[in-house]
Amino acid sequence: MALLRTAYQALESGDLDAAAQMLTENFIANVPGAPGPLIGRDVWLLGVQGMKDAFPDLKINVRDIFGAGDKVTVLVHFEGTHHGAFQQIEATGRQVGFGSIEVYRFEGDRIAEEWVAPDIIGLMQQISPAPAGH
Repeated sequence: MALLRTAYQALESGDLDAAAQMLTENFIANVPGAPGPLIGRDVWLLGVQGMKDAFPDLKINVRDIFGAGDKVTVLVHFEGTHHGAFQQIEATGRQVGFGSIEVYRFEGDRIAEEWVAPDIIGLMQQISPAPAGH
């Protein structure tokens, strides 16, 4: 659990390389919408870099964290300001907040696999343009 908190702190501060070093070489990311598992630190780095580019002031608030065996589950809430394009939506300058349920599997002192379920629909509703006439 301490390693995961350290990884979140590295992400929040923008030290993505330090966070990536906490992953195994063949790290597996299981994310909604992907046709299958995404494998490798580089794929993970692309995803988090996209979030940091869109929300450079991203704050990560761990609401709950617990572990059993080689897995740790986290209820986390993200907050930030939409300062860069995210999934084809240009920066709006809006403050956003969204939750995620995340499960991590460890191999020794490294994170080997993640299953994440971020509330992307809630996030997209916060940054989507208002319908015409509103």
